Amino acid sequence: MAAATKSDVWVRIASALILFAIAGTALWFGGIAFGLFLLVGGALVLVEWFQLVKAMTLGGGAKIALHILGPILVFGAMAGLWFVRDHLGMTAALWVFGMVWATDIGAYFAGRAFGGARLAPTISPSKTWSGLIGGMVAALIASATIGDRAGIIGVPLWIGLFMGLLAQLGDLAQSWMKRRAGVKDSGKLIPGHGGLFDRVDGVLPVALLLGALAFAGQIAVRAAG
Repeated sequence: MAAATKSDVWVRIASALILFAIAGTALWFGGIAFGLFLLVGGALVLVEWFQLVKAMTLGGGAKIALHILGPILVFGAMAGLWFVRDHLGMTAALWVFGMVWATDIGAYFAGRAFGGARLAPTISPSKTWSGLIGGMVAALIASATIGDRAGIIGVPLWIGLFMGLLAQLGDLAQSWMKRRAGVKDSGKLIPGHGGLFDRVDGVLPVALLLGALAFAGQIAVRAAG
């Protein structure tokens, strides 16, 4: 059992490194490369979304609403990420991703270190209030450091606190979908990690909101010099 667990950990690490390399390369080159990366990723996430909705124990009206919400959320996030990368630059796009990644890391380690009361035991028993706070604080730190490097203006960099909350709400929403569908993961695309939707559930609402703010001119970057 211990050997199997150790093997699974290495599979998860290898998968994460490959995903990071692909995403990082696309983010670095931007343009068509990043656009294709978003299109392929968005299509795969939507496939998993529709499969989850199909399996969920919900009324017809609720399923119709989720069928409409899925494309809005996914395409909105894709458009938001592309706009930020294309108009504000690579570091600004990394600012968006960085807050979500920091949220996941901070929530995990704070939850493990402090434990405490469960956040939503009927939806995701492993999540705690300490994890929620830890994720928000980590997102704040990421926003302050990467955002300052990117020269983000128009919004206060403590917006990372809210982005950390929003990312975890996205995670909880996806956990609710999986619980209603009776599945552990949204798919089997990524060895050791489940589906792609499992990996971007927090990115979607954050990218949608920040992309919309950037498109509306509420987020910009300082001019060089």
